[in-house]
Amino acid sequence: MNPVKFSIIVPVFHEAERINDLIGHLRQLDSEKTCEIIVVDGARERDTLEAIHTNDVVKISSEKGRAKQMNVGASVARGKILVFLHADTELPIGALKKMDAVVEKGYMAGAFDLGIQSNQLIFKVIAFLGSLRSRLTRIPYGDQAIFIRKEYFTKIGGYKEVPLMEDVELMRRIKRFGNKIWIFYDRVMTSPRRWEKEGVIYCILRNWILQTLYFLGVPADRLARFYTVATEGERGLSNGISNEE
Repeated sequence: MNPVKFSIIVPVFHEAERINDLIGHLRQLDSEKTCEIIVVDGARERDTLEAIHTNDVVKISSEKGRAKQMNVGASVARGKILVFLHADTELPIGALKKMDAVVEKGYMAGAFDLGIQSNQLIFKVIAFLGSLRSRLTRIPYGDQAIFIRKEYFTKIGGYKEVPLMEDVELMRRIKRFGNKIWIFYDRVMTSPRRWEKEGVIYCILRNWILQTLYFLGVPADRLARFYTVATEGERGLSNGISNEE
């Protein structure tokens, strides 16, 4: 049996419908059986964990919060490379070997270009701009499948447990320490569901505002309050209900 080289950590919150498809996809990529899959459920109901069909997955309950869930997963991981993967995102073919090769070259962390599972032009534009942004700033986001050496992740203190921008904060910290971040041209493929649910233009504008404010120094806690108000406001408008009701 091959030693565990990768720990793929999937933070989830009510993802019962898609979790088995993701696990199946990851198992197809891992023909040499070098990775473990760790699913960390932030829902009190544990519905995602209960839905998992296979027994070869590490299943953990945690407090809600993506940063908290990923840190919990990392704390039990056995692999030398941690891969933080959203439940609605798929890795490209050959991703594991390519990540291993980059880490062997001395890189501490990296990610992939962004792809979105849609043929609509607007989503192709979003993916292009997202990938361009990460290449210019060398700061990839969580939906680009961030990977990092476990030893280094532990050394720098893991994710800061903030309600938003935990991925950006981690990447900026790595850059401040003088370490380079590798970004593959290979694309992960993520679901367009959040854009479709909230409205494409609304979602883009809100995210741009949040990102700009964060880079200007607005604390993540304050941005989280803005995000909650904005999201609830959009839901209220879509249902014909005002925020005051």
